Amino acid sequence: MELQKENKVNYINIALMLVSIIAAFVMPFETFLFAYAFLGPLHYLTEISWLHDRKYFAKGKLDFLFLLFIGLLITYDYFAVKYNFHTSFTAMYSDLNLYGKLLALALFGSILFALVKNIFVKIVAIVLLFAFVDQWFAPNATNYLGEEIFRPNTATFAVTSLVPTLIHVYVFTGLFILYGSLKSRNWTGLLSFLVFVLAPFILWNFFPGQSLIPITEIGKTAYYAGGDGFWDLNVSLIKEFNLTNLPIKKGYVDQFGDPAIDTTPKAIFAVIFNSKVGIILMRIIAFAYLYHYLNWFSKTEVIKWHQVPKIRLGIIIFLWIAACSIYAYDYAMGLTFLFFLSFCHVLLEFPLNVISIVGIGKESISIMRFGFKKPNTDLKS
Repeated sequence: MELQKENKVNYINIALMLVSIIAAFVMPFETFLFAYAFLGPLHYLTEISWLHDRKYFAKGKLDFLFLLFIGLLITYDYFAVKYNFHTSFTAMYSDLNLYGKLLALALFGSILFALVKNIFVKIVAIVLLFAFVDQWFAPNATNYLGEEIFRPNTATFAVTSLVPTLIHVYVFTGLFILYGSLKSRNWTGLLSFLVFVLAPFILWNFFPGQSLIPITEIGKTAYYAGGDGFWDLNVSLIKEFNLTNLPIKKGYVDQFGDPAIDTTPKAIFAVIFNSKVGIILMRIIAFAYLYHYLNWFSKTEVIKWHQVPKIRLGIIIFLWIAACSIYAYDYAMGLTFLFFLSFCHVLLEFPLNVISIVGIGKESISIMRFGFKKPNTDLKS
């Protein structure tokens, strides 16, 4: 009976992957915008609630406060810059490159939270980790004015730009699927993982550059969100991996002395919304986000995130409706007011991501030693 239940969930997830692929093909931008605004907040709220009941998969009861504090600092700087207050703090935050350092500290520190119980060992290790990330994100280049500044490389770009976005919704989701499949020794789970891995290749290679339904003006406005939207992720990916030639401002240079990208809406829109690479890149982003949320809700009966006190469930539903209302009224306002919740749910999930990676290693070793057979203990994906 348990195997039938697992198979049913896996087949449902394969179907949801196919639905996500089709939606990403048909309307990549609107698919993302809908998923992020209306499924995202419910996911944040229910997952944080679920993580809280499981002590955030950390060895220490208060470990999550460290991640929460980092989330508060990053959020405070976000609002201080946006609304131009506490400029001395934002200047210090920028000069010290604290965003990258704090995010890397949260990511690597979560390894300790997930695996180490001794508080003294964790404190010493956190101090050493900060010394490492402080050096890693220290000034390493000189701009055209002769000032020492930090110039990102691929590794730091992955930590600062991809971990909170695509690595969170795609890579960590894939690891969770794989861990559950190996843990339960379920072939249908591995089949769902295979479909999940193949999805980006399908979206990238089939009908490249063709959008069945072009993005609407409302969609463009929401995706740009007055400069605060996700357009920056698309541009960063295109630039970092040299996917296409971006428009260049003649006669201008960036802080490194390189020709500067024209980031005016007209120039950027042409690349993001109308170019071949812009459309197929958006397909992958849309699939990753939509399925990330659908995967969470499809496993309700497995991980039982809905089994919470009625008062808490009522608060979650109320906050979700409020969030959806804000997004419906003004997408940019929704991104602003939901920033803390969306960012903190990424940080608070880090220990679980570590558990999944370690679990994959353990289960893989067990399979190599004893074969692909169902464990005797009652394990759930």
